[in-house]
Amino acid sequence: MPPRHKKVLAAILVSATALSPLAASAETITGALAKAYQYNSQLNAARAGVRVTDEGVAIAKSGWRPTVTGSSSIDYTSTHAQGATQNITTGSFGVQINQTLFDGFQTKNNVAAAESQVKASVESLRNTEENILFNAASAYMDVIRDRQVAVLTEQNLQFLTEQARAARSRFEVGEGTRTDVAQADASRATAVAQLSAARATALASAATYHQIVGDEPGKLKAASPLGKLLPGNLDSALAVASAEHPAILATQHLVDAAAFSVKSSEGALLPQVTASAGVSDNYSHSVPDFRGTNGTSTSANIGATLTIPIYSGGRTEALVRQNKESLSEARIQVDVSRDQVRQAVVSAWTQYVAARESVDANRQVIDAAQLALNGVIEERNVGQRTTLDVLNAQNAVITAKINQASSERDVVVASYAILSAMGRLSVDRLGLAVTKYRPEEHYNAVKDKWFGLRTPDGR
Repeated sequence: MPPRHKKVLAAILVSATALSPLAASAETITGALAKAYQYNSQLNAARAGVRVTDEGVAIAKSGWRPTVTGSSSIDYTSTHAQGATQNITTGSFGVQINQTLFDGFQTKNNVAAAESQVKASVESLRNTEENILFNAASAYMDVIRDRQVAVLTEQNLQFLTEQARAARSRFEVGEGTRTDVAQADASRATAVAQLSAARATALASAATYHQIVGDEPGKLKAASPLGKLLPGNLDSALAVASAEHPAILATQHLVDAAAFSVKSSEGALLPQVTASAGVSDNYSHSVPDFRGTNGTSTSANIGATLTIPIYSGGRTEALVRQNKESLSEARIQVDVSRDQVRQAVVSAWTQYVAARESVDANRQVIDAAQLALNGVIEERNVGQRTTLDVLNAQNAVITAKINQASSERDVVVASYAILSAMGRLSVDRLGLAVTKYRPEEHYNAVKDKWFGLRTPDGR
């Protein structure tokens, strides 16, 4: 290999190394997705939000449980009359228990609404997981594409540098013109600017990758589309999405929650029955004891209270109407989610089909453009072509290769987009080597807790 070609190859390798730091082993797309599943801050925040919603069930169930309150008081009184002073100390200590016997089915419906809210939040979490996994896959492929573009742009610069040198050499021996030299220099200068922009884009893609995955992109392996996980046609994809997409399921659970909220607010119009029991100790001490007021006494009480709402200023009725409107809105949101999911599936499917066709077409374009470039160079060497013809042919080759890199990226990303739009971009289907987060574990730990300040993880 001529020394000049060795220098060109070395420069290309140095550039690729700078944009793709060496790692102990190359990262795979499934490895990147596993990291995003574990460390993405947006996903972890969504998980925390589900845990917050879980506590709503325990809060709602508290309406079925008794409330126990303790009270104590102490008073000191000093009275001075007719030259005599009397100091009286009194105290009271007691415990009161209240239990709701009937609240118009409000607690029952509040619990059901809270449980539906939990189901909706779990589906929303699943939707967030799929969005994060798709974003991670997209960021992974963006880094690969932009690094390829940077390398191709540097190859183009090296080629144009050599063309500028050759044009100048031919001019010096009288075989070329100043125009050839100027055109070659202009093309080289343009390539310098393009290389700078390509490197900046690659670094920006790496920053996005770090934001989503939580780690710097090292050496990344090429990825393949998820063809085996996709249905055979668009109609099948739409049917699966309509039945399984978490965004649709979440809005359906919100409809249930809104319906139970309507029933709960209507329950405020029904009679309420509460029972109560209590015991208290009363203490009195007088100095001097003029009337025998010193001593203690114990009292106990038990009873029931029936409360019949008659008029609340229109507040209760307004809450019922408000909750009914919320129920209507929730039902409409189901249709909104279905339309959005359908649009996402159709868009991803068409992009996938177009990208696959583009990959096949670009391969032919590259082969033809490279063959044309080689022929133009030979014809230029015998004086049948100009330097501008060579530059144009080289530009066609580089453009075709860059388009191919973009098409290969688009095929993979579109396949992930289809699976995400169907609601099936999950840890299990992708086979990610990661411990799956199970929101039901926290829910089961807190839904029936009667007391305790610590969270299930010990905080």
